Amino acid sequence: MPRKVHYGVDYDDSYDVYEDYDDDYADNYDYEVEQSASETMAKLEADKSGVWRCPICTYDNEDSMSACDICGVLRNPLIKAIAKMDIGGAPFKFDAPSPDDLVSNGLRSVKSKSKGNILSKKETKIQVESELVAKGPVSSSVPVTRERRNGVSENDSASGSGNKSEVFDTRMKAETSSSKSRKEEITDEGKTSTSQYNPEKWMIPDKVDAGLSQLNLAIVGHVDSGKSTLSGRLLHLLGRISQKEMHKYEKEAKQQGKGSFAFAWAMDESAEERERGITMTVGVAFFTSRKYQIVLLDSPGHRDFVPNMISGATQADAAIIVVDASLGSFEAGIDATGGQTKEHAQLVRSFGVEQVIVVVNKMDVVEYSKERFDTVKEKLRTFLRSCGFKDSSILWVPASAMENQNLVANASDVRLSWFKGPCLLDAIDSLQLPTRDYSKPLLMPICDVVKLPSQGQVSACGKLESGAIRTGFKVMVMPSREIATVRSLEKDSQVCNIARAGDNVTVNLQGIEGNRVTAGGMICHPDYPVQISNYLELKILVLDISTPIVIGSQFEFHIHHAKEAARVVRILSLLDPKTGKTAKKSPRCLLAKQNAIVEVALQAPVCVEEYNNCRALGRVFLRASGRTIALGIVTQIIKREE
Repeated sequence: MPRKVHYGVDYDDSYDVYEDYDDDYADNYDYEVEQSASETMAKLEADKSGVWRCPICTYDNEDSMSACDICGVLRNPLIKAIAKMDIGGAPFKFDAPSPDDLVSNGLRSVKSKSKGNILSKKETKIQVESELVAKGPVSSSVPVTRERRNGVSENDSASGSGNKSEVFDTRMKAETSSSKSRKEEITDEGKTSTSQYNPEKWMIPDKVDAGLSQLNLAIVGHVDSGKSTLSGRLLHLLGRISQKEMHKYEKEAKQQGKGSFAFAWAMDESAEERERGITMTVGVAFFTSRKYQIVLLDSPGHRDFVPNMISGATQADAAIIVVDASLGSFEAGIDATGGQTKEHAQLVRSFGVEQVIVVVNKMDVVEYSKERFDTVKEKLRTFLRSCGFKDSSILWVPASAMENQNLVANASDVRLSWFKGPCLLDAIDSLQLPTRDYSKPLLMPICDVVKLPSQGQVSACGKLESGAIRTGFKVMVMPSREIATVRSLEKDSQVCNIARAGDNVTVNLQGIEGNRVTAGGMICHPDYPVQISNYLELKILVLDISTPIVIGSQFEFHIHHAKEAARVVRILSLLDPKTGKTAKKSPRCLLAKQNAIVEVALQAPVCVEEYNNCRALGRVFLRASGRTIALGIVTQIIKREE
């Protein structure tokens, strides 16, 4: 090795043969030959700035390279070896003790393999952690490294061979307690307990002059079952669509050869929806019944637009499931492979909806047959029971949207005289309003965003899940954590001053840039921000799937109005469907109809709350290959230490 190093020195272009030649050269020759590689490399670097010479092939390499470009020899091999002596696990620092210092303090050297005079790496790491806990938190990574280095040398030199087990036990306990405290700090970071929240008086509605309550009603069902036509006909009968507008829709529909779509065009306003003849996005309309202010959410029925259906219909308080009574169409809707009636019913139940109205539409096609109605009712009732709906919470209404039978008044056709139940509008009024969380902090998932750059205003649409909001109120927009001011509020297309939990409103914000407000985000109280995470523990129910769910399985993760790519990180346990207790730990895969606890990692963080704290923000839906594969709730928000 010295010969190779000296060989490189003799052939240095900047070296003068007579420069260092004197009488003492012979005496110093042995000393120069025995120089360490690190000293010679330092001299070479000093001779020519910007490059370093390889000691093997004498090639001049750029200073930024750590190995020779020709032969691959490391630039500083001795320094690399010293760096490997990192006993505490911390990165190498030049202010750390040298190997000789470590040997003098009782640690083994690089060449020595003795095990009797040192602690193991695990013991050393625990020792270092306890030192850090005792000395308090650190502010940067560099002080941490110094404390670890000093802690290793001092503690290991003071420790003897007789009391190692006692030291290990003591430090193991200290490490466990310290790690728990650090985890609690990270979990509670930036989160104020909602138990400390006291609502103001204006946030609680006055029972005397509260007026009509708002009910969010989703219309779901298989494609071509008549959902948009039913919605348009209701709006026309209740005066929300004028005769002039209706005449316009009829004329435009006939021009395109789709005369029967006139009422549907009242909800399907985009050119693409009208051309394809299907609903693609959730249409929102308003009308007033005798008991409620209804927000009508007309959902798409095609399987390609189920994500849009989830995003819009997740606001629902109750639902209308529309089925086609005609032969073959109803059976296609409840088919296990491509039918959307079943999938929509499962999704609606997972939204937290407990009350549904089943409208058996197109009864005119089957001549208002009672037998056909009973057949549809019997088949669908069995499935709705399996979804968790109670018989007392299901209303059955035979109707015909095209012929205006049994919608806002009892049927006039004698062929439907056998039905003695309420009409559709009366069935809507019989629904019970769910409990509202007025006393909790403000939470409003953002469904849609409308930007008006000319006015410096951003409008966010959505349903208030809890709390209340009014004009001039300061709010926090998540996940950007920007503070904005409520400029105005709109409810049912009318300006209002106050909106409370359960109201579907448009919030006009000012003092914030448009790109900081996004669909899938959240408007919340500035002192009680919603949590953000991309690592969650879920309790899921696997639906009818053909491919098992394993660790690493990828899918679409839906929560309120947000959608992210996700994958399964861990499968913790299988649950007994009857008791909910753990039946098997760490299963290899999940099959259809199984309940399980899993951990998932999302591609990007989402606004989320645990189901026990906020149900609307704790319900999740997992989809893959155009199908919903699992439904679940968030049981724990996991915040990992970096």
